[in-house]
Amino acid sequence: MLLCRVSCGDRAARRDRPHPHHHRPPAPYPAGPAPPVMLLLDQRAPPGRPLGGPLGPLGRRRALTKVFQALLVLVLLLTIGINIMFILDTSRRLQEEALRTGESGELVSAEARHNSLRLQESQTKSIVIEVVSSQTRVAVSVDGATILEDAEPARGRGVHVVVLHQASGSVMAARVFDTYSPHEDDAMVLFLNMVSAGRIIILAIKDEGSFQLKASARDLLRRLGSAHAANIGWRGMWAMVTQKGPGGGSVGGGRLLGEAQSASKEFNAWGAPVSLQVEVPLLSAEESECNWSDTEENRRRRDFCNHIEGYGSVCSCQDPAPVTFSPEPILNNRVSNVPVAIIASNRPHYLYRMLRSLLAARGARPDMVTVFIDGYFSEPMEVTRLFGLRGVQHTPIGVKNARISQHYKAALTATFNLFPSAEHVIIVEEDLDVSPDFFSYFSQTIHLLDEDPSLYCISAWNDQGYEHTSDDPSRLYRIETMPGLGWVLKKSIYKDELEPNWPAPEKKWDWDMWMRMPEVRKGRECVVPDVSRTYHFGSSGLNMNSYFQEVYFKKHSINTQSDVQLRNIDSVKKANYEHLIQRDLMHSVPLDHSKDPCDENFIPDRKGQVFVLYIKMESPKDFTTWLQVAKCFRIWDLDARGHHNSMWRMRMKENDVMVIGYPNSEYS
Repeated sequence: MLLCRVSCGDRAARRDRPHPHHHRPPAPYPAGPAPPVMLLLDQRAPPGRPLGGPLGPLGRRRALTKVFQALLVLVLLLTIGINIMFILDTSRRLQEEALRTGESGELVSAEARHNSLRLQESQTKSIVIEVVSSQTRVAVSVDGATILEDAEPARGRGVHVVVLHQASGSVMAARVFDTYSPHEDDAMVLFLNMVSAGRIIILAIKDEGSFQLKASARDLLRRLGSAHAANIGWRGMWAMVTQKGPGGGSVGGGRLLGEAQSASKEFNAWGAPVSLQVEVPLLSAEESECNWSDTEENRRRRDFCNHIEGYGSVCSCQDPAPVTFSPEPILNNRVSNVPVAIIASNRPHYLYRMLRSLLAARGARPDMVTVFIDGYFSEPMEVTRLFGLRGVQHTPIGVKNARISQHYKAALTATFNLFPSAEHVIIVEEDLDVSPDFFSYFSQTIHLLDEDPSLYCISAWNDQGYEHTSDDPSRLYRIETMPGLGWVLKKSIYKDELEPNWPAPEKKWDWDMWMRMPEVRKGRECVVPDVSRTYHFGSSGLNMNSYFQEVYFKKHSINTQSDVQLRNIDSVKKANYEHLIQRDLMHSVPLDHSKDPCDENFIPDRKGQVFVLYIKMESPKDFTTWLQVAKCFRIWDLDARGHHNSMWRMRMKENDVMVIGYPNSEYS
């Protein structure tokens, strides 16, 4: 037998260390190094194997560990080998390709990749469109995804229109036209004519859409491919999917993809719901895009036209309308550094029309224009970016009239924050056209606000300025009411008086009615032109509808001359204006008060006269007779506006006409 000395102190120490879950007594060893342990090995046993039988638990554990380590090393070596082989193979293929293509290899490779992408894009694809038209619900889905559903009671009546991109199937526009009401069919015709060729158009009726669907609208639907447009009757249901052709709605210009209709059986009933399902093949991206030159303007145009629809020639491939303008400058322009605040909401087509007229006006400076959008609506912001303008969106505060009021306040405050050195601001609403001399008009009159403390604002709008009651674009008036609709406000008036006292959101007041209150206006007046420099074209809004627009705004006049020199500008200063009135009264001719003011011949056919009509007016707020006269004159008659010291001035049949309230007016 051999004696072998092995040091096992560390092992003994580990064996005798207390387990965290047990309380062992300390080992009975003295302090210091552990003594050697004597193991008796049998020379007759196989080398390395202890006497006494098979491996213990510790030995088996060590053996398994070594086996596992060996396997890991083997896997690592295999992985390295595979990677080396892949790298060598890739390098060999790249060298062979370089030898084949020579120096142009990189260009050939890029072109090949581009052609591969084009081939993938041009592969035929299609979408499945489903449309439902019924009394209480209209819905449109594309490949099972709902893109339009209107089931709200008492809302959404008329024809719903959805426009899809012919290459991607994405929604580009969604509109509803209440063709039960007057003029809505005209709006639908205008919109459909503005849709670009090739777009997929979906139409469906909810509730009733035939009552005011006149022949012109039905004819356009027929030209777009409809076989049933002429037969859409009272409370009938109807749905159609068509693709607008290159003719833009002309004869043969539409390709019908599907149509369904049901008629009402009796007057008090609705037609049965109709559903329509069509599969529409999509075009490639190249077939659907215009080949515009690569300019900054066209990049904005392309970004806009690829996902927004209904703006007509701005997206034309052949002759696109400009979105960048170079208007003539104004000599001695006093408003070149005056910021312009555009008050906008979610009426993007109105905003588009207004911005085109504003940016084309002489003296316009796009860098001074900011569009303020009441709410986070995407399309108005896209229109703003199309023209390269600054847009600001904010969270709406309040409801209805209070919301509009808070929007004006936020826009005015933000404008003076953006332009801290500005002393004035020009405010324009999104539903206004402006005249070619819009900025010239303000340039000639803005000094009046600084020189005459009795003035409240300069407005481009004349409440009495209809086609038959205004004809002199060089003439100015003073009035006690604040017209708005394109006006200049002084910063000091806003910051010192209006902003601190602006109506709170819980007060559902009209901002302009509040500004007209005597305690706010404080006896000050506004300057207005005889012929307005703005035109109100909007027929939809919180306080507007098509009937209201037709009766009170459609026949308003607007100046069309680009360079009008105003006459006697300083004559509207307070003292000068009183002298002017007295002079005109001295040369005035009283009208025949025995005649009916509603008579077409009430104003004589002579020219160049100053006529005076005296009406009953017992107190400053006694407007009963005036409103009757206003109705006869076919001008604004809902409340009293545009007066100065109980007197109204206008131009009729090329004569000056003064209507004076007796005995209240000092001119009576």
